[in-house]
Amino acid sequence: MSHKVVEIAADSIESCLEAQRGGADRVELCCALSTGGLTPSAALVAAARRALRIPLFVLIRPREGDFVYAENEVALMEDEIRRMVDAGVDGIVSGALTGLGHVDEAVTVRLRTAAGRLPFTFHRAFDLLEDRRTGIELLVRCGCERVLTSGGAMSVGEGLKAIAETVIDADKRIQVVAGGRLDSGHIEPLYKAGVREFHLSGRIQVESVLRTPLYEMNYFETSHSIVHGVVDEVNRIVAQTPG
Repeated sequence: MSHKVVEIAADSIESCLEAQRGGADRVELCCALSTGGLTPSAALVAAARRALRIPLFVLIRPREGDFVYAENEVALMEDEIRRMVDAGVDGIVSGALTGLGHVDEAVTVRLRTAAGRLPFTFHRAFDLLEDRRTGIELLVRCGCERVLTSGGAMSVGEGLKAIAETVIDADKRIQVVAGGRLDSGHIEPLYKAGVREFHLSGRIQVESVLRTPLYEMNYFETSHSIVHGVVDEVNRIVAQTPG
């Protein structure tokens, strides 16, 4: 079967297990997914590592907001990456930009170096670049194995043309992972554009048993049925595609 990966962004053990139950090929673990994701705790990473039979990538992002980091933040990220390597994760997801909105090559090299033998994905900070073609060249030069993108749009559907262009620019030197409000209806056009790795959270709202006017008690978890639907669609497209 041709190469394909369905990756699920998860920020809890329950979501990790739901992703695995739905047939996902990989989990990208973070915390605070509603903010775009932040570095998860060491305890959460250890629990996910014990619970999962599938590969586990971990997001390294020290705070909300932009991706322009001060030296103390970069040093923290390097330390967090090394700790994740020691924890036995299978890949690192991170990235940094300059104040002018370009790939911060120097910082990205430092983060990539900290990851050592593990594959490194440059996350959706890539979508903020005005010149993504030059961005791809820099990421290849930095040694990144993957880049996550929605094509600079709010969803992969809106960014499909740009994603296809990035696949061409990547020229098999770096894997393009498509993510951003992705659902099963996006799989076929993305696959035809050359995408082989698909990223989503597959979340549904869980209604809390608690009721209070002080806080929002409902929350979101990955649903194995949503994951399963995307996995089935990927498998269907792969099976009917020659070669």
